[in-house]
Amino acid sequence: MSVFPAQPDSLSQRLDQGDLFAQPCPSRDILKHVCSRWGVLCLLSLRQGTHRFSELRRKIGGVSEKMLAQSLQALADDGFVLRVSYPVVPPFVEYSLTPLGEEVAEHVATLANWIEVNLPRVLEARTHVSTP
Repeated sequence: MSVFPAQPDSLSQRLDQGDLFAQPCPSRDILKHVCSRWGVLCLLSLRQGTHRFSELRRKIGGVSEKMLAQSLQALADDGFVLRVSYPVVPPFVEYSLTPLGEEVAEHVATLANWIEVNLPRVLEARTHVSTP
């Protein structure tokens, strides 16, 4: 008899048993960074190429400087975003996706596309839920 626990046979089995459901799992923080409103919009914006902070802020309507900075920092810490700071005055900082960031952004874009395509259905469902 093995002293090691049985390993799930497939990715879907691992996800079903998932560490995401365990409170101390570090994947929860990554999920929070990638799936937050601002994280999603940062990833989608950076799929179109390198941007300066001010460009991202203009592109992502409604985000505060603080939230944008926090989101970009979290995504950079997770290895999804590359932050390049140039030693000039005034400060010049550029953000772009890393190869890992490109991978996750592709998945996020699939979800975002689904939401956009199905928005009328979701809004319709909301009206049926709201009405007695």
